[in-house]
Amino acid sequence: MGHEIGYHYEDMDRAKGNPDSAIVSFEQNLCMLRKLAPINTICMHGSPLSKYDNKDLWKHYDYRSYHIIGEPYFDLNNEKVFYVTDTGRKWNYSGASIRDKVKGPFQVELSNTDSLIDMIMNSKTPDQMMITTHPQRWNDDLVPWVIELIGQSIKNLFKRLLVQRQNP
Repeated sequence: MGHEIGYHYEDMDRAKGNPDSAIVSFEQNLCMLRKLAPINTICMHGSPLSKYDNKDLWKHYDYRSYHIIGEPYFDLNNEKVFYVTDTGRKWNYSGASIRDKVKGPFQVELSNTDSLIDMIMNSKTPDQMMITTHPQRWNDDLVPWVIELIGQSIKNLFKRLLVQRQNP
């Protein structure tokens, strides 16, 4: 269908901030993923409860040397591209987003998936749009859906507290 698969990396977090260990992990994970599908883009995982920012890996290394053509936090023009994420299990929910946010003119909090679909279907979005999703959050089976709902609700509570501490 023309979709692209990217690597949603969190190697700095898992390496406890050690860039040399993180790049080894990144290389191994990228190699494994590329055995399954072409991987040309990457996007950091926010790891909101970690003190390590996964984007910091690129202060020490160059992702382009791995034939990566883009990382949205570095390479998208947020003045033109409408960035939508399901971080916190809600669309563009700034109250539970620590690192997964961008600055630009499209600061839209969507009430639900239907409102996102309505925006797209009725051409209410800019010409360029990036949607970052976490597929495990959108399950049709009741038990996994409830587990994800409860887990994300608890995480969102802690993330809201962190956001409030950062922006008193």
